[in-house]
Amino acid sequence: MSDPTRARRASSFGSRAAEYAEHRPDYPQEAIEWGLSGASGTPRRVLDLGAGTGKLTLGLAALGLDVTAVEPAPEMRAELERLVPSATSLAGQAERIPLPDAGVDAVFAGQAFHWFDEPAAMTEIGRVLRPGGVLVPMWNYEDESVPWVAEFAKLGRTGVSRAWIDSDRKPVTHPGFEPFESSAFHHTQRRTAESLAETIATHSHLIIADPAEAAASLAKIRQFLAANPHTASGEFDLPLITWTFRARRR
Repeated sequence: MSDPTRARRASSFGSRAAEYAEHRPDYPQEAIEWGLSGASGTPRRVLDLGAGTGKLTLGLAALGLDVTAVEPAPEMRAELERLVPSATSLAGQAERIPLPDAGVDAVFAGQAFHWFDEPAAMTEIGRVLRPGGVLVPMWNYEDESVPWVAEFAKLGRTGVSRAWIDSDRKPVTHPGFEPFESSAFHHTQRRTAESLAETIATHSHLIIADPAEAAASLAKIRQFLAANPHTASGEFDLPLITWTFRARRR
């Protein structure tokens, strides 16, 4: 990750770990199960890589899986350990995973894969995955087929991870993996205008922004939400799409 701004964004989340844990959405069970179904056999041992505060870890643990969560930021790991005490929490990163060879049946990455050095990470992921195991990157996005959501998304968009779902981007290839498949799943997150603004405040481009610039951006978001009839009063369901990719280890 040679771009210094991108590197700053990738390492920025620890400063907002508690807010991230409170305000970021979880992942739908059907998306997790679709990812798991790409593996041969029945996956039992699962790695959540770049696990953050455990949003995806929690969904994996709820399926009764043996989950190890690897996360570089100590502040994020502390939240993960509080929220998902049943998971094994380890310090580490995608390019240097602290697990033995062929030790897991599946590797998940929720809202994280775009921060990895993809070629190096996939080689390392291939090392810890057993043959026939599956790699499953996942992302939650606002459902821009809904008109007001599309308008809102323009105000809060970060852009860094969008390349993975842009139609002109070819999925990454790696000799250790079969080609990626993808599927999209409808999802929602219960929000208020204020909690949705707080969600956007956990995005990396705002975390590292000049405080005055970040405040101005959030003021525009709050103004939009206060004027929009779908979000102006009380709680509402924010429509989301969970894009899920899977590739089997050769």
